[in-house]
Amino acid sequence: MLASKRLYPLIACAGVAAAVVAAIAGQIDPDPQLDPLNLTISEYAALDRGGATEFAMACLGVASFALVAGLRAARAPIGAAAGRLMLAWSAALIVIAVVPTVAPGLALDLGAQVHRYVSIAAFLALPAAGALMAPGLGRDERWRAVARPVEWLTLAGGFGLLALTYVALPGDRVLIGLAERGLLVTEVALLGVLAVWLAWLAWAPAAARVPSAGRALLADLSGNMTVS
Repeated sequence: MLASKRLYPLIACAGVAAAVVAAIAGQIDPDPQLDPLNLTISEYAALDRGGATEFAMACLGVASFALVAGLRAARAPIGAAAGRLMLAWSAALIVIAVVPTVAPGLALDLGAQVHRYVSIAAFLALPAAGALMAPGLGRDERWRAVARPVEWLTLAGGFGLLALTYVALPGDRVLIGLAERGLLVTEVALLGVLAVWLAWLAWAPAAARVPSAGRALLADLSGNMTVS
């Protein structure tokens, strides 16, 4: 159990980092037709079949599964509902990576329709999970330090969802790529905050994880023992 508690955070951090690098690499293309500001991530990946974007989504999905497993192993106060939403997000990312969409302008086949609705579910699931877990994190002394960042990133994700919804429906898809990427950045940042803090709790020396009041008590006890 101790080995898994230490391994899961490393997988989560490595997966998030690999996903960020791959996603950035996938967006860099000399073809002027591939406009990241007006193409969704899925449309961009469908036109640029280098595979970097799909690899990034797969890495992020694996990292998210490892993060959920690590949070559960560490008994993090995220709640059952938030955990299930994070699992839904993780599974959706794997589906998105495996089932591609079609290029813009083409009729949606069954795979593309599955890709679209799973993507919508993924974008909704993680901000909802953040909103549900933030209060519990704030009440737990081990996790209180990340409660506020989780709240702010969740709020940013909520605004990102509103912006993406507006752009996709009445906004006639103007700058839809920018809106979608902005939302994804907040969601990846949320995962990164949780993964890094989980890794710190798992790998930092035990003395560094003792609350300040506990450290003061230990210092007093040590001083009394030295005097005596």
